[in-house]
Amino acid sequence: MIWGSAVQCNPAMSMATPPTVHPDFCTGIKYFGALPPDFAGQAPLISAVATKLPDPRHPQAAYQTMLYAEALRYLILQMTASKASGHPGGFASQAEVFGALVMLGYKNILTEVGHHAPGFYSALFLDRSLEQMGISTVEQLCQRFRETHGLLGHLSGYIPGVLAPAGPLGQGQHFALSAARLHPQTLFPFTLGDGGLGEPYILSALNHFHTAFPETTNFLPVLVWNGYSQEHHSMVSCQTNQGMTDLWHSQGFEEVFLIDAKDYDDQHQPGPYVDSTAFTWGQRLVFTQAVLEATDHAARAALEGHLSVLIIKQLKGAGMHARGSKSHNLYPQHSLDNPDVVAALQTRALAPEVWQLVRTNAERAGGGPASQTVVTESILPLPPLGNLPLQEFPSGELQVSTTAIGKLVGHVGAQDHQYLVTNADGNEASGVANINQALKIIHPTPDPLYHQDPHGQVYEPLSEDACAGLAAGLALMGARSLWCSYESFAINGLPVWQTVTQAMAELRRPTPATVTLFTAGALEQGRNGWTHQRPEIEAYFAAMIRNGNVFPLFPPDANCAQVCYEWALTAHNKGVVITASKTPLPVRTSLAQARQALEQGALVLQETPGPRGMVVLAALGDMILRSVFQAASGLADQGWGTRIVCVVSPRRLYRPQDVAWETCAYGDGEFMGDQEFRDLFTGDALVGVSGGAGAPLEPLLLRSRGPRDLVTWQRGETTATVAGLLGYNHLGAADLCKLALQLVG
Repeated sequence: MIWGSAVQCNPAMSMATPPTVHPDFCTGIKYFGALPPDFAGQAPLISAVATKLPDPRHPQAAYQTMLYAEALRYLILQMTASKASGHPGGFASQAEVFGALVMLGYKNILTEVGHHAPGFYSALFLDRSLEQMGISTVEQLCQRFRETHGLLGHLSGYIPGVLAPAGPLGQGQHFALSAARLHPQTLFPFTLGDGGLGEPYILSALNHFHTAFPETTNFLPVLVWNGYSQEHHSMVSCQTNQGMTDLWHSQGFEEVFLIDAKDYDDQHQPGPYVDSTAFTWGQRLVFTQAVLEATDHAARAALEGHLSVLIIKQLKGAGMHARGSKSHNLYPQHSLDNPDVVAALQTRALAPEVWQLVRTNAERAGGGPASQTVVTESILPLPPLGNLPLQEFPSGELQVSTTAIGKLVGHVGAQDHQYLVTNADGNEASGVANINQALKIIHPTPDPLYHQDPHGQVYEPLSEDACAGLAAGLALMGARSLWCSYESFAINGLPVWQTVTQAMAELRRPTPATVTLFTAGALEQGRNGWTHQRPEIEAYFAAMIRNGNVFPLFPPDANCAQVCYEWALTAHNKGVVITASKTPLPVRTSLAQARQALEQGALVLQETPGPRGMVVLAALGDMILRSVFQAASGLADQGWGTRIVCVVSPRRLYRPQDVAWETCAYGDGEFMGDQEFRDLFTGDALVGVSGGAGAPLEPLLLRSRGPRDLVTWQRGETTATVAGLLGYNHLGAADLCKLALQLVG
């Protein structure tokens, strides 16, 4: 026990004479405790006109910070135990640091760890942010946890006051870096678990970002070093304090602030990781004071231009029902009646007066509830772009689609100096050298030959995760960005892009779409064999289409590519994927036709009647059109008419009920109507053709009723020519003709 004894509220007793008088927000608290030592005369240190502690060394600063940490622990455990589900252990081991950050006025806090969600929800409840969701009492907090339209198991932008989603490891730092870049005067701490420190992306991404933007240091990694990951000891659990300090110094961090609970332990706990909640009352205050001062120093250092990290070393599950990895999950037996849970709640129980003091401090800290004060609760102002310099190329002319987009990207960057393009060192190879020439590659070494400049707008880490993460993170935070990649390598960055895009579907504010440009598809990379042929990425996006806000676009030429990018710039809360070739290809559409195709989903490129009937060739992509037009000529020789339909936006071809568009913020409910679909795709036979995965052409199978089939990519192989690669995958003109004739009998 920390102090006194706990008193269980009896909800069956008359509310007129409750056993314990408490503030309304405490309704639902299962246990109350006695007043802690020396509480008499305490008033909230954060005054009504202040935003933080007046002085972290104030005699009562550590005392009230510790009470806040204790309140977080209690709420975490009761909330998760109310559903016998959730993750209390990780956040609990750093509750003092989180409490210190809030009490010092820093509320723009992110996390690398989705399993820290219960702690964030507890903090947002205490500062009244969750009242926007109708959560005003502890009873409602528990009821809405892990429920639909409630508090998700992992953080989401749907929750008021949450800056960014949190789920897969290796992502949270991207959101903190993005926010820091856009708001240089604001501190963005982000919690990082030592289980996740094994992800290679985190430290390398931080290192590259600091090299590119040495002046941006207003982000603060908070390493929660508790010795355990989800199911076992963490891989860094054997590291010494000096070794951990050296690790961060080796990554360019100037200031490493490490607080080890072991140094304050007066209970002779075994092992390198100890639980500060087991200390005597006085020693807990000493420990909390050390945490408070270290947090204050780390925050100031980060804001003053020094790359800094704050590390708290404390046993996982401190103050919870279990310790170590056993505290990570609650299992079905861990209900509110479980003896271990009951004992922990009774030990953590607080008096009503303590709850009120904690609530007042939490609400005032940072200038008000996080739901009103954090940077993502307002729309980031963006400069106007003016008219984009689209160039309408004449029909039949050979043009590179990516290069046409690159010219527009240069214009956008010139108008919007926050605009950032990310690429893993391959813009020139992707036909968009003009982006590097216009916006310059960010590099500490100026070199005009390679278009390098320390103040450029092209961010080039070799990690696709870092490319996708920063670009998507900027869009999530409200800025414009573009992620460029080879189709074959982009798969390494898709998890973070997917996380952001799905989060955008839930955001309560409009934000620019997260836009990508993928080139060098399988048909262009045939000479490199299967290592550079990953068209299955298109199936990834096709699966995401059903989320409701994902739009993979496949422009057939340079005119349509420009229109696709133009539309992407005006889109909100969407994920827009433009897949285009770096090969000079014939122009087949006008700008007006391209806009119509983008709006409707597809357009007819060529229709030729024939005495024997009509074969519809529905093509997805640009290079594949060569085979399709040759197949049309072959079918014409045998008396068959053909209609070549170019699918530009397959999402528009679905039926409204196929896609969860109504659940999206700023939902887009535009789909091709039944009659329009029949006009385009009805014939004696329908052949869908793609040089990539067949999944984006799923609507053809769902909505067509006549004889139909798909011819799509099968696998990569080294060939000398594109024609050889097409033949290997049965995508040549002769193969298409043969299939069409089989379908028509």
